[in-house]
Amino acid sequence: MFRTALRNVLAHKARLLMTVLAVMLGVAFVSGTLVFTDTLNRAFTNQSAKSYDDVAVAVTSYGGGDDPKQEPGVSRATLEKIERLDGVATATGRVDGFAGVPDPNGKLIGAEWSNKGANFAPGKDGRDPAYDFVDGAGPRTDGEIALDRDTAEEGRYRVGDTVRVATNGPVKEYRLAGVFTTDDGAVSAGGSLVLFDTEVAQRLFLEPGYFKDVTVTAAPGGQDTLIRDAIVPLLPENAVAQTGKALADQQAKEIEEGLSAFNQILLGFAGIALFVGVFLIANTFTMLVAQRTKEVALMRAVGASRKQVTRSVLTEAAIVGLIASTAGYVLGVGLAVGLRSGMAAFDLKVPDGPLVLGPTPVLSALGVGLFVTMLAAWLPGRRAAKIPPVAAMNSMHAAPSQKSLVVRNTIGGVLAAVGAGVIVYGAASGGDTGRMLIAAGAFLTLIGVIMLIPLLSRPLIAAVRPLMVRLFGVSGKLAGQNAVRNPRRTGATASALAIGLTLVTGLSVLGVTVGRSIDKMTTDQITADYMVRMAGGGDLDESALTALQKAPGVTAVSPQQAAYLELDGKFASASAVTPGDIEKVLHVEQVGGSLASLAQGRIAVAEKTAKNRGWKVGDTLPVTFSDDKKGRLTVGAIYADSEFLSPVLIDAKVVRPHDTKPYIPAIFLTMEGGQSAANEKALIDALGDNPAITVMDKQDIRDEFGGVINMMLNIMYGLLAMALIIAVLGVVNTLAMSVFERQQEIGMLRAIGLDRRRVKRMVRLEAVVISLFGAVVGIGLGSFLGWAIGETIKSSLPDYALVLPWDRIAVFLLLAGVVGVLAAMWPARSAAKLNMLNAIKSE
Repeated sequence: MFRTALRNVLAHKARLLMTVLAVMLGVAFVSGTLVFTDTLNRAFTNQSAKSYDDVAVAVTSYGGGDDPKQEPGVSRATLEKIERLDGVATATGRVDGFAGVPDPNGKLIGAEWSNKGANFAPGKDGRDPAYDFVDGAGPRTDGEIALDRDTAEEGRYRVGDTVRVATNGPVKEYRLAGVFTTDDGAVSAGGSLVLFDTEVAQRLFLEPGYFKDVTVTAAPGGQDTLIRDAIVPLLPENAVAQTGKALADQQAKEIEEGLSAFNQILLGFAGIALFVGVFLIANTFTMLVAQRTKEVALMRAVGASRKQVTRSVLTEAAIVGLIASTAGYVLGVGLAVGLRSGMAAFDLKVPDGPLVLGPTPVLSALGVGLFVTMLAAWLPGRRAAKIPPVAAMNSMHAAPSQKSLVVRNTIGGVLAAVGAGVIVYGAASGGDTGRMLIAAGAFLTLIGVIMLIPLLSRPLIAAVRPLMVRLFGVSGKLAGQNAVRNPRRTGATASALAIGLTLVTGLSVLGVTVGRSIDKMTTDQITADYMVRMAGGGDLDESALTALQKAPGVTAVSPQQAAYLELDGKFASASAVTPGDIEKVLHVEQVGGSLASLAQGRIAVAEKTAKNRGWKVGDTLPVTFSDDKKGRLTVGAIYADSEFLSPVLIDAKVVRPHDTKPYIPAIFLTMEGGQSAANEKALIDALGDNPAITVMDKQDIRDEFGGVINMMLNIMYGLLAMALIIAVLGVVNTLAMSVFERQQEIGMLRAIGLDRRRVKRMVRLEAVVISLFGAVVGIGLGSFLGWAIGETIKSSLPDYALVLPWDRIAVFLLLAGVVGVLAAMWPARSAAKLNMLNAIKSE
């Protein structure tokens, strides 16, 4: 039986090749994901461990927050005490924050979120062990800096050049004293690193005389744990000490956890591709079994048992699965290498390190490939073994019994109904619980619909058959009849397309709906001509607000400044704004009182907050500011809740004396003449042509808030494309099987006058009908799921309204039709080339 299975594999290489491709693609995604994440994990972990190779103890402070009594970090006096401890060789203070430099075109070098500034901290030998200088030396005075080598090369900077450096304050010029290499994570991630003299870095990023972190090295014989225990009593409450090994292990764990989510997403899409592949594999083995029905019957007649026949089919599947798994693993390794190289396209760098080829990806590839292939082949093998020898010798195909169809449709109907009910209940429940219910309901509904697709194919395809006859004549009529000749096989093929398009359509409905809601919310609530933000989402210095207030042509300007108050004994988040101007740059709907009262030192409260706390216009509330000073504030207005404003509005002048370092994430402004190139240039000039500050017009603002949705959708489309490719192979298989079954019929049609052109058209139309049928089912189910998930999040989007993206749905239908045409090319050509006399003689 093994020799028979091997002979059958070699005899049907072309058709099994499509099965190999389907399994190979899914396995490649699985193994590639595992190899890629293992490689990233090893690279980042090794880099992290290398950073702490010589570190005995690392001290990290978390700032003083809004408590003026709390130290902002580790003081120099504490650092000196640490240096004098037994077993300590060196103690180096570190401080860092945002800093960036422009390229020759004035654009910020590196990824915005990883542009970093730090202090150069030389030891007694004049060297800082964290940096190796390849040219020049570290900064020694207030007017000097050093740059990492990649940044210096991209900016074309040489030692001695004047470099403009952007922080969250005004741009300043420094002399480049040196260029260095480093293992710092900011540079490895594609960012830039600017080194300042320690006192300059402290003024820029913390406070004079304080450090954010301290790294301690041990003298010969010093023990890390003893040094750590001696350091702990010296530290302020907001600082912690860990051994270098403990910190490296912690970072390694965090890296692994961070990559785990990414890993699970990719494996999820691999699972979808393999699930779609099951239908292709089942169709392939159904076709192969159908081709040799008489052979199976003869084997049964000479003594082969049902189990032996089933094992023969499963052995074929195992051989195919082994070949596909091996090829998929090799392709997956190539995919991992490509993904690693492709990260540069997103301005991400991966630390140098070897490609990690561990046992898990190999075992996963072989296990998944073999399991999926044999699972899909089991039902055709079992069905072949059940065919009675006499019946098989008389007919090439045994029609499914009426009882099996009734059972299948009944189970499918029950699963689909229960699943739909769970989805609706989940949509009504909302929140995380609702989304979990929808996920469970979606699984049940999808399985139920897949079981019902053969039943659905007849009425749906019959509905479009008159149109096909009217447009394409005999070819259209025959194509419609052929598409429903074997509903089970047609259903299996359509299911593969339906699964892919269910996910694509669901994501599209949800993404477009959320995107439109965010876009509407943005355009309705932001009336400013421009929004000014810091690169990487950092906070703007107060000097930027002052500069914009003095810029020519500005008619209204207000910060979106964060303030934290204790009102009436409870914490409250507030937005410190400019009275009179805030209404001109943001849409603030007045519900009670007057927003003009902000200029009189009163506060405005959001409607929900006022209702929940029982506040009304005219109430005077006790307040405790961030510096612990107390006072009283009167409610002067109630306004409708806004996504862009905190629950409390207050004049920025009121909180300024209590907040020495205001946190300003954004500034909104309007200008005479609205948006124009001249106005934008005036703002850029007013800000000192700071490359780290972005001036955004209305379209930029819309893209900022809604562009992420489209980017995520495009990524999802790319990942789901593999499942659709596998579905295309399934259509090819079904058509090839259909042509094989109808050889005699096609020969007769050719003999009575159906020319080759119309034969090709008949096969193509059959493919298009099957593809469109699967697309319609998938689009309908996907739209239903998109609506349900949207219902669970609409409470967090005030302007939420379901949007069906008819343009994208039309594209999906068009692509489904194209898939059918492309998939039919080989089967249609094969059908047209059949010799009519030989075909008529075939059984």
